[in-house]
Amino acid sequence: MQFIISLFSNPAIILALVALVGLLAQRKAMTEVMTGTFKTLIGFLIFGIGASTMTAALKNFNVLFQAGFDLTGVVASPEAATALAQSEYGFVVSCTLILGFVMNLVFARITPMKNIFFTGGHSLFFACVLSLIIKSYGYSNTVAIVLGGIILGFCSAALPQLCQPFMRKITGSDATAIGHFNMLGYALSGSIGMLFSKHQEKSTESIKFPAWLSFFRDFLMGMAVIMLILFYVSTLKAGKDVAQELAGTTHWLVFPLIQAFMFTAGMSILMTGVRMFLAEITAAFVSISEKFIPNSRPALDVPTVFPFAPTAVIVGFLSAYIAGLLAVFIMVFFDFPVVIIPAAHIAFFSGGTAAVFGNSTGGWRGAVAGSFVVGLLLALLPTVLYPVFAGMNIEGSTFPNIDYNITGMLLNKFLSFFH
Repeated sequence: MQFIISLFSNPAIILALVALVGLLAQRKAMTEVMTGTFKTLIGFLIFGIGASTMTAALKNFNVLFQAGFDLTGVVASPEAATALAQSEYGFVVSCTLILGFVMNLVFARITPMKNIFFTGGHSLFFACVLSLIIKSYGYSNTVAIVLGGIILGFCSAALPQLCQPFMRKITGSDATAIGHFNMLGYALSGSIGMLFSKHQEKSTESIKFPAWLSFFRDFLMGMAVIMLILFYVSTLKAGKDVAQELAGTTHWLVFPLIQAFMFTAGMSILMTGVRMFLAEITAAFVSISEKFIPNSRPALDVPTVFPFAPTAVIVGFLSAYIAGLLAVFIMVFFDFPVVIIPAAHIAFFSGGTAAVFGNSTGGWRGAVAGSFVVGLLLALLPTVLYPVFAGMNIEGSTFPNIDYNITGMLLNKFLSFFH
């Protein structure tokens, strides 16, 4: 059982197995099968190393920023909330995750929603949300697993479908889907971008920078400069004691320099991994689609769209994070029962992706507006379900993603009718 749980929790292995089956189905030579399978696995692991490096740097930024600007509240980080949920309801969460993947295949096979969700981490987070809500009403483990697994499988197949018209526009292809449970937000961002459709040609990627800002034409250079500014402002505001505690043996004023460039290096690594595994899995998936689930497509993590509009990613991160900080003031002003502190790594990946979608339909205006709205939703929506999670001993952190919260609110309302 632990072997199966571990297998289904590791997207790198799942994607490598998919590549293996697809290449074998194409009757490729064994050397080609091994090369394609290993490149898929290695590419996804490279992608994971880059994402982990970036996330670690951004978590340090969260600490500095909150200490420097005296922000107190619940940090919107699904990783911490998931760790708490698994310690309390590990069996239900794991079984929901497995059934959810099986039901995803079923829905992709029998419905027009041909998306197969491969972002295992997000499926795990969603399984936690569903399990907690259902168990909060006192249902048995069996009911929680069956109901949660069906909902997870349905959402895994259905929600990428909402984003597919925008994905075709972004990538110029229908071969892949987005697989990241902020898909209602990304579709909304693309729709908001359509309000600026007459400015669609004024993309973030065609912004003409003055000579003294010409380094922004290089995506990594622009990213490095922005992260340097953000890290040093937060470090100086937080002060020596807080920064030195995070820095360990590194000097506290050297620490932000290293973190900013570690983040940028992580982005470079991530983009390399994306290009490697995406090329292999797309080619291998053709046979899976033809033989087992006709016309299906893999739904993959958000960095797969970053290469199509890298400047939009920077714009979206800043816009979404500013929106999250604005939401903090809104929550304090209106005396919300809980204040959600935006997490920088959530704002980067989700806000950056929202900007890519908004940019595809409305240029840089769509990128800014779409990611700003998504940033507000990432901060405000979790306040609705937080009392439910707190009642299940999941306190101090929460699940910020839009799909989790909207689906969770609907499920919570539905179950309340029976109690």
